[in-house]
Amino acid sequence: MDQTNAVASPQVTLSDVEALLQRPLLELVFEAARVHREHHDPRRVQCAQLLSIKTGGCPEDCGYCSQSAHHTTPVEREPLLDVDTVLAQAKAAAMNGADRFCMGAAWRSAKSGAEFERVLEMVRGVKALGLEACATLGMLEPQQAAALKDAGLDYYNHNLDTGRSHYRHVVTTRDYDDRLDTLAAVRDAGMKVCCGGILGLGEDTRGRAELLFELANLDPAPESVPVNNLVAVPGTPMGEAAPVDWSDMVRVVAAARILMPRSAVRLSAGRGELPEAAQALCFLAGANSIFVGDELLTTKNPSPASDAALLQKLGLNAMAAE
Repeated sequence: MDQTNAVASPQVTLSDVEALLQRPLLELVFEAARVHREHHDPRRVQCAQLLSIKTGGCPEDCGYCSQSAHHTTPVEREPLLDVDTVLAQAKAAAMNGADRFCMGAAWRSAKSGAEFERVLEMVRGVKALGLEACATLGMLEPQQAAALKDAGLDYYNHNLDTGRSHYRHVVTTRDYDDRLDTLAAVRDAGMKVCCGGILGLGEDTRGRAELLFELANLDPAPESVPVNNLVAVPGTPMGEAAPVDWSDMVRVVAAARILMPRSAVRLSAGRGELPEAAQALCFLAGANSIFVGDELLTTKNPSPASDAALLQKLGLNAMAAE
């Protein structure tokens, strides 16, 4: 099945997206399932594993993040890992069924120098293992994006988090266009884009519509769209946030599938808080990628055994990278 975004997504209006999100849930899921089957094998799920290669101490003040230096959380600061440690984790991920290895560093922006060179070495090592390589290192300058591409990086993750109008209620140390500038640098360098958002940041339906509107109107749309369910971490401003209703996750996944038919839609952080039946509806509605492994950066993820059991129960198969 075609997993590329060779054809740009159709341009949609914000009103279009709002109307989509307001459709009856089962009608929306039915439509999304139809679109999904037109562009993907509905029984295949891509599996990625994410490792925090530099933890804590980030100068950004993202209200949801356990790694922000502005918040007092249980997360301990850790310096950038050495290359051998990261590659050992990548090799283990491959042996456990992952086909994409993602590396996350708690930086506001990547700084050129010895640590950035170490990350480039990590990327080259991950590629040598036969894995797809993804990184999220904060904001990038064009020359840094080009260096990552030359090292073999396949995907760069840089989430928009939420809709434009709600963004200032989540982050104040950067603005929305900073995110878009980095995404443009990634595209210009020839890498694929991984970009999505988080539900449960206090946004309303319009905020979610704005997020999907921005994603769908990127040209081309992101090849990978992570949909995160907020994991409320004590010590962060959003540590007491109310849980997202499972139906909202299904609704956003379905809308993302309809708006970005060729993209991979990934159930990401907070998947462990979703009942199995809700996850099943998300897969039916077009989710075709998950993170595997016990941990996502600093938050818990469903165990490999429980994921394997769920995929078997649903008749889904792990999908090899292309």
